[in-house]
Amino acid sequence: MDVRVFELIQGAREAQGLTVIIDVFRAFSLEAYLFDRGAESIFPVADLDIAYAMRKKDPQLLLIGERGGKMCEGFDFGNSPSAVKGLDLQGRRIVHTTSAGTQGIENAVRAQEILTGSFVNAKATADYILKKDPQTVSLVCMGNAGTSNAEEDLLCAEYIRTLLKGESDPWIDEKLLALKDTAGKKFFDHRQSEVFPEEDFWMCIKRDLFDFAILSRKEDGVRVNRRLQKGK
Repeated sequence: MDVRVFELIQGAREAQGLTVIIDVFRAFSLEAYLFDRGAESIFPVADLDIAYAMRKKDPQLLLIGERGGKMCEGFDFGNSPSAVKGLDLQGRRIVHTTSAGTQGIENAVRAQEILTGSFVNAKATADYILKKDPQTVSLVCMGNAGTSNAEEDLLCAEYIRTLLKGESDPWIDEKLLALKDTAGKKFFDHRQSEVFPEEDFWMCIKRDLFDFAILSRKEDGVRVNRRLQKGK
C-alpha cells in the first residue's frame, strides 16, 4: 500500500486512489458527531449559493457551516460540534459547507473513493482502508481554509498512516494535548469563544471515539456523505 500525504486545495486536486480528506478543526469531527446524533445523510458543498438553493428546494434540510469560522448567514448552526451535541438528528438530512473540509471533497476530482478524516473516527477509517486494501492511499490535510497548513491535520494524517502501516505512536495523546498551545490556541482565547468555543477543542481531539468511517460519493449526480456501518 502506497500511502501519500498531500496538503491544501492543491493537494486535494493531486490526490489519487482511495483519498481521505482530513479536517480536524472542525468539519469532519463535526460530521462524525452529526451522524452519531442520528443524521441520515450530509451533503458537502463548496458554494454557499448551492446550499441556499438546496434549502429553498427542500425546507426540511438543515444548513450547517461556516466562513472564516463564523456561522453563515441564514444557517441553522455553525461548524461547531458542541453546538449540536444535545440535538436529536434522527433521520435528518444536512447541507454542510466549510472553508476547508468540504472544499477538499469538491476538489478531489482524481480520487477513486473519498472518505472524511478526523481523530474521532481515525481507527475506523484506517480499518475500512485496510479492508479495501487499495494500491494507493492519499491523505489530504486541508489546513486553514485550504491555503495554509494546520498542525492538527498533519498529525491526524500521520496517525492514520501509522495505523495503516501497523505501527504505533506512544506519544500521540501528548501531541494531541499539546495542540492546546499551538493550532488549538484560538479555542482558549476568550475573545473568540463565540466562534471557537473551548469545548469544540476537546471534542475534536478525542481519539477513536466512533466505530464508523464516513464515505463520500455521488448519488444520482449529487455528492452525499454517509456513515458506514461497522464491518462494511
